Amino acid sequence: MTLLESLNLPLYTSVIDFNLLATDGKTYSPSNFEDKKILVIIFMCNHCPYVHAVIDRLIAIQSDYSDKDVQLIAINANDSENYPEDSFESMKDFVVERGINFAYLHDEDQSIAKAYKAQCTPDIYMFDNDRKLVYHGRIDDNWPVRTDIHPGGQDESAVTKNELRDALDAVLDNRPITENQLPTIGCSIKWK
Repeated sequence: MTLLESLNLPLYTSVIDFNLLATDGKTYSPSNFEDKKILVIIFMCNHCPYVHAVIDRLIAIQSDYSDKDVQLIAINANDSENYPEDSFESMKDFVVERGINFAYLHDEDQSIAKAYKAQCTPDIYMFDNDRKLVYHGRIDDNWPVRTDIHPGGQDESAVTKNELRDALDAVLDNRPITENQLPTIGCSIKWK
């Protein structure tokens, strides 16, 4: 497992368009969510321990903010030929097993991940109502995966800063977001 930090996509970059197949059999692009105030795009995969450690937090964020016009979208760009646990069929299983409540898309040719300069899983991008990047950072301050301490990989009670939720609240309340954003840390995207 190669551990990497997310790369810097400049703040206020416009959302990069895509048209990708999701586990529900539908194809999605950012325009499918025009009615949402905030769009959060997460590059993730099925097998990464860092994704496993935070997936319940992402599900909770979608649940807590769905009535506030916030939409999460996950994209898996991993090479499924060399990492079959990240195949499209396995993605479908992962959605069911984990109870994922947002669209999970397949970037089979990896072009969208490259366009976003995505590098690790999870890699989180938050776009405001004008679809400008306003947050590219971590979910919270509890990233270390320690299965020897906590069976799920992380002890959520150790979270002291909820940076993604704070960024969501700031945009929803028309307040500025700090530009001092800490990168996500996770497994490298598995390139073809």
